[in-house]
Amino acid sequence: MIKIFKSLGGYFELPKAVKNSWINVTNPTPDEIEYIRSEFSVPEDIFNDILDPDERPRLEIDDDFQLVILRVPIANMNNGLPFQTIPLGIFITEKQTVTICGSPNEVLPTEQPSLYREQYTQVNDVLNFVLKLFLRSAKIYLKYLKQINQQTAQIEKELELSIKNEELNQLLKMEKCLVYFITSIKANEMVLSKIKNSKHYAISEMNEDLLEDAIIENKQAQETAQIYSDIQAGMMDAYASVISNNLNVVMKQLASISIILMIPTLIASLYGMNVPNNLSDYKWSFYLILLISLLFSAFGFILFRKKNWF
Repeated sequence: MIKIFKSLGGYFELPKAVKNSWINVTNPTPDEIEYIRSEFSVPEDIFNDILDPDERPRLEIDDDFQLVILRVPIANMNNGLPFQTIPLGIFITEKQTVTICGSPNEVLPTEQPSLYREQYTQVNDVLNFVLKLFLRSAKIYLKYLKQINQQTAQIEKELELSIKNEELNQLLKMEKCLVYFITSIKANEMVLSKIKNSKHYAISEMNEDLLEDAIIENKQAQETAQIYSDIQAGMMDAYASVISNNLNVVMKQLASISIILMIPTLIASLYGMNVPNNLSDYKWSFYLILLISLLFSAFGFILFRKKNWF
């Protein structure tokens, strides 16, 4: 999908690109890729890098263009993971700014692309636009981290009574999400540091404050993800032991039931043998054997209850 706006992070959509316009490309088709490459002179290797799901964040400054790649979080269930990260590229020239992402995301949502509260305000500061993307990305990370924490808490409640590995596998997927988040956030922090120390940018006072906010939010997201990851890593072995213990409890109960049921079976087997037992001539012998079986079974049940085996 290609959307063209009059200004950076803007609100007014245009049918055709003009000078200083912003082109937002999300999940492009092959025809759209070819159109963007030919119309806005985006090199093929840069397009391939941005659409590569494993591409690392970086800052690249050339004579004709600037390229900023950051990794943003997305909610995704296609590969079994609730969340993952993908690259978002910002290709900047003197005429236009092109943002490219291989999947829909909340950092640049197609239905509401404006990054500013004053949606009708035109912005021409490219650095301000880039920094707001980093800041918004960090806030989305924090939002998803809260959801991961809530889902993890629900899984932990189910694990306390579970004897299967399904909940443990779900917890492992949450751990993988946190690892992806930590790796991506650290890489984004390196790009922010390069922007801060770069001599290419003349950072204004407003952008300096925005840069510090982006760094702080990014650091908070990284520390939060690291804390959640450390907690989960420490709890994985504990919950594996919980599942094993729950299974042992079930097996112990089944063994106790089997022993109790074996008592009347043993008595009936002894008196059912084809040998004289001095009870075969009495009509009440069946009821006596049944009573003896019940008494011994009740005794076994009471004994197991006192020993906490049942």
